[in-house]
Amino acid sequence: MVHLNALALHGSLRDPVLGSLGFLNEVMGRYPEAISFAPGAPHPDFLTDLDPHRYTERFLEHLVHEEGHTPARARRLLFEYGPSRGLINKIVADALRRDQGIDVPPSSIVVTVGAQEAMLLVLRALFRTRDDVLAVANPCFVGITGAARLLDIDIVPVDENDDGIDVDALAAACATARREGRRVRACYVAPDFSNPGGNRMSPQLRTRLLDLAEREDLLLIEDNVYGFTALSGDALPVLKALDPGRRVIHIGTFAKVCFPGARVGYVVADQPVDDPGGARLLADELTALKTMVTVNTSPLSQAVIAGMLLENGGSLHALTHRKAELYRRNLGCLMDALDRHLDGVAPGIHWNRPQGGFFVRMHLPVPADTALLETSASKYGVLWTPMAQFYLDGAGDRQLRLACSYLDPEQIETGVRRLATFLTKEIRS
Repeated sequence: MVHLNALALHGSLRDPVLGSLGFLNEVMGRYPEAISFAPGAPHPDFLTDLDPHRYTERFLEHLVHEEGHTPARARRLLFEYGPSRGLINKIVADALRRDQGIDVPPSSIVVTVGAQEAMLLVLRALFRTRDDVLAVANPCFVGITGAARLLDIDIVPVDENDDGIDVDALAAACATARREGRRVRACYVAPDFSNPGGNRMSPQLRTRLLDLAEREDLLLIEDNVYGFTALSGDALPVLKALDPGRRVIHIGTFAKVCFPGARVGYVVADQPVDDPGGARLLADELTALKTMVTVNTSPLSQAVIAGMLLENGGSLHALTHRKAELYRRNLGCLMDALDRHLDGVAPGIHWNRPQGGFFVRMHLPVPADTALLETSASKYGVLWTPMAQFYLDGAGDRQLRLACSYLDPEQIETGVRRLATFLTKEIRS
């Protein structure tokens, strides 16, 4: 029987991030009764009344009455492989134009298997040599850093502050790369309530970032998963809506606004590509890559998502209004409970105060490592996520992330009480 040498497999398989995520899942499995602030998942209440059959029928009606297909042809479209670019691109384009001010033709959109595939396709297309590096906010969502490591793309961390990514530090990173004979090809940013930092970029910072991208000839990969949780009237324009130079590649997902099991995301890639064979868009290149990765995104899953949008007038805002209210409620409950139960528990414990999103970041005076997490779960019945895995420079070892999206107010209250007991007994001892 053959035995494979672990050192002969791709280096990404030994990445600490993969191990830490596996450990977190394993701990959650061993302590199912613990209250978990770990998963940034949609609230289960939004999964109980889903009716995929009804949504699919609504999309079939659209194909027949709006796009002119016969009923038989419309139904066949859901059972075949389908176009690699996607089946619901026009519906997605209309929603983005209506609700986010992103005015692009359907041909510039690729419907993907979640946002994760979109990230992988974009990185594979953009990064040709090891001289191209990816800048990311530090701390950063592990999905993008993990995809970069799978593709052997070098990553440059750029610190965040309370206002989002440090634009001056990004400019310095670009200058350093040039001196080394390299270039920052793209920068990944999450402008609204980033995971895990919870920061939100101000309007001024968004403008500065776009100006820097133009000066430095770099692309911005925008991930705006949590923007829908902003207070009504407090929404800020996404970077792509402020992008006359087409510097922004916009990535989105329906996991949070519809449901994650559909595994449907999208990428807006309207950048022209000079090609002797004729005019092309970056979306065309991503489509070509997708044919070799997943062939296409499930037409049935796309039909369900499209039906949900159509039932809500084709509007993402209408679809997410009730969800956003619940997530803002949960975040408020978490902040209130932290203020009541943890204020003054021990020196050096403090947390940020995001205005939206799913996450709160807490600082401790001791390492928030897997050993401390094990103690928290086994002795006190409360789970959280160590922040070190989100950093690329060894920082964050004394921080943890609390996610509140998956819980009810009673669970949040009980969980914070347990967290306070845990911190009081373990940090002071």
